[in-house]
Amino acid sequence: MALRRALHFVFKVGDRTRTATFYRDVLGMKILRHEEFEEGCKATCNGPYDGKWSKTMVGFGPEDDHFVAELTYNYGVGEYRLGNDFLGLTLQSSQAVSNAKRLNWPLTQVGDSLYMTEAPGGYRFFLIDKEQPNCDPVQKVSLAVSDLQRSIHYWSALLGMKVIEKNEDKKIALMGFSDNQCKLELQDIGGDVEHATAFGRIAFACPRDQLPDIEAIMKKEKHKILTPLVSLDTPGKATVEVVILADPDGHEICFVGDEAFRQLSAMDPKGNELLDKAMAADKSDEWFAKRNKQKASA
Repeated sequence: MALRRALHFVFKVGDRTRTATFYRDVLGMKILRHEEFEEGCKATCNGPYDGKWSKTMVGFGPEDDHFVAELTYNYGVGEYRLGNDFLGLTLQSSQAVSNAKRLNWPLTQVGDSLYMTEAPGGYRFFLIDKEQPNCDPVQKVSLAVSDLQRSIHYWSALLGMKVIEKNEDKKIALMGFSDNQCKLELQDIGGDVEHATAFGRIAFACPRDQLPDIEAIMKKEKHKILTPLVSLDTPGKATVEVVILADPDGHEICFVGDEAFRQLSAMDPKGNELLDKAMAADKSDEWFAKRNKQKASA
């Protein structure tokens, strides 16, 4: 499965301005592209919401060879409730640690050269205080599972990931499609996984002709398919095909055809400008404030 690759993790954000500050100024990521949509996504990329929303891709480099974050912002929603499903994203950057200290962004040392901080909304990030590597600094995404062996079987036997490391005592498995990609860490929490309303989605690319095979094996093994193979349009950009799955603990998984996605995900030099323009034009907070109302809490 060397042709499959880890792409991004989807975060729902309620405060787009403060979130942009975290990713740009604290972590030091770049705005790779920004897109605005007038109605909800057919594959629920923005969650179960029908209204206007935006997607901002942020990362340390091009999506072709970096694992990035997809920030989805629903204009009428101010905050989301966290579950225990997302355990953190780990990256290596002493510059991010320095940035956090300089900006007085809350930072807690949790190990030798390891710090924990939170993005707006409460999403945890673990920062390794070492020089940023020439390759992708993002090392792993950690997700909670309720039965480690069951999850390993799902991700390896059905989706083709290999087990890179396994710690029986800590009930942790590190998995990936190749050694030079961002890894997926599964941690058994010994209880139910609760996704609440802030639930995210992890995305992978594969050759387009593998998408029907992925859907077929999930049907055969009687696992959840949230969205059968469907085409998604982005105005002025490439149309991609996706299949959306749910693993045994309900973690959402997107597989997208790689050929079209490489076209869609080309870095937009105007991404930063488009995000800033959208934030400046967003008067939703003022609209609610004038009416003594608050945005919805999902």
